[in-house]
Amino acid sequence: MASENQKTTGADAVDAAIAQGIDLDGSPIPPAKLELYHQVMGLEADRQRSGVSNTMRSRIVRIGAKHLPQDKLNQMLLDADFAPLKEKELRFYYGG
Repeated sequence: MASENQKTTGADAVDAAIAQGIDLDGSPIPPAKLELYHQVMGLEADRQRSGVSNTMRSRIVRIGAKHLPQDKLNQMLLDADFAPLKEKELRFYYGG
């Protein structure tokens, strides 16, 4: 059972599935979808980065908002010395 979970959980599972061209349910990913994904990811790979801390915070907010209440995520950001949630993030992720 654990090996099955390893195939369908975590960010690495998605990356591995894309690399194989096979969705997590075992069905093939349509070539047009793969092509568009690779095209856009290529653009992202060429984008100049502003810093690791900014990227870390963005990922924390994007993913944390799926799993944590607004107040808790905001406090966790502050406790880790990141900027608190911004108004536009609150509207986008929490509808506030």
